[in-house]
Amino acid sequence: MNRFLNQTRSYLVAFILAMGVGSFTAQAADSAQNDWPDQGWTVIAAEKSYATLLDDLREAVADAGMAVVTEAGPTEAAAQRGETIPGNRVVGVFRNDFAVTIIRESVPAMIEAPLRFYVTEDDAESATLSWKHPSDVFAPYITEHTPRLANAAQELDVIFQQIGDNTVAP
Repeated sequence: MNRFLNQTRSYLVAFILAMGVGSFTAQAADSAQNDWPDQGWTVIAAEKSYATLLDDLREAVADAGMAVVTEAGPTEAAAQRGETIPGNRVVGVFRNDFAVTIIRESVPAMIEAPLRFYVTEDDAESATLSWKHPSDVFAPYITEHTPRLANAAQELDVIFQQIGDNTVAP
C-alpha cells in the first residue's frame, strides 16, 4: 500500500510540474505572439474584422494593378481537425513584369516571389495587416551588378505601402 501511495504521489507531482511547465510555455508563446520584428516590416492594426481586412486587401491588390497569386493559412485546416485558432492568412502578391525584371537580374532572387502580406485576427472586431518590405526581402540579392533589381524592389516598396494604406483605410 505504501508503495502504491508513493508511486501515485510521484505521478501527481510529475503531472503538476508538467502542467506548470505547459502553462508557462503557453503564456510565453502568447506574449511572443505579437512580437513583430523592429526593422524591415510594416505592421498596421486595423479596426476591421479579419474577414473584412482580408477582402479589403484583395481589392487593394487589384486596384494597385498587382495580382493575388497564392493564399495559405492554417485556420481553416485547423478547424477541420476540431482546433480553433484566430484567423491567419498569408497572401502572396506579385506581377509578371516584376518577375521578368527580377529573374533577368538575379535567378536566385525569384525564390522570394511572390511577396507576401500577412493578415492576422486580433479579436472579432480587429485584425492586423503586416508585410516585409520588398527592398529588405530582395536586399541579399542586390549588388552593383543588379541595379534593375534594386529599382524594382524600391518600386515594390511604394506599391506595397499603397496597398497597405488602402487596405486599412476606413
